Amino acid sequence: MKFNFTGLSDPGKVRKSNQDHFFIDPEGNFFLVADGMGGHAGGEEASRMATEVIQKHLRERWRSWADSETLLMEAVQKANEAIILDQENYPERGDMGTTLVIAISHNGKNWLTHIGDSRIYRLRGDDLEQLTKDDTWVAQAMGMGDLTAEEARVHPWRHILSKCLGRKDLSPVTVHPLDLQPGDRLLLCSDGLTEELDDISIFDYLRPSLSCEESAEALVEAAKEHGGKDNITVVIVEVVK
Repeated sequence: MKFNFTGLSDPGKVRKSNQDHFFIDPEGNFFLVADGMGGHAGGEEASRMATEVIQKHLRERWRSWADSETLLMEAVQKANEAIILDQENYPERGDMGTTLVIAISHNGKNWLTHIGDSRIYRLRGDDLEQLTKDDTWVAQAMGMGDLTAEEARVHPWRHILSKCLGRKDLSPVTVHPLDLQPGDRLLLCSDGLTEELDDISIFDYLRPSLSCEESAEALVEAAKEHGGKDNITVVIVEVVK
């Protein structure tokens, strides 16, 4: 499977620093977005560390005998351990953490994993589907029927995470098969995008009539025009027909 791809990150209109990081493997084998938290220094360090540890592990182990699920789970676990060790060595960063989304194409199959409220969407024809479920308090409340989607979008607790990297009690990572077909587009993004744009707007800017680069720029600019209150990061992957 061949891909076109691009990535773009912007601090937004309010934050002075950018605590998001993304990585695109030059060969198109894997893609990831991390959104840090825990203050300027902590959040930026957590997302940077997760991005570097994961891409290093995947590159080193890519042609090993490990299956795809094991490969991804090991990479995420190593990133979590690295952040925890840094917290212990630098107590001023003790509350830092990061969200994470990863998509990989390995041994002829595609997989994804995620932690937190960064998301992966798939655009197939006229259907835009969110492939990840937010690890947040409001997502859990919606699942129990206590909140509607409209209420969750403006709820004051919508940013409270139930899971992130940088926690000793991190539950085992779940890896899911990723169904891709020629013409599909994937969007990996931090919540700085989805906080400002609803799915209808995302669909409009992700449509194939725009190149991947044009879509990325349009999404980021639209999020800034709607407020740009947080850092905004997008990675777009298009399956070549």
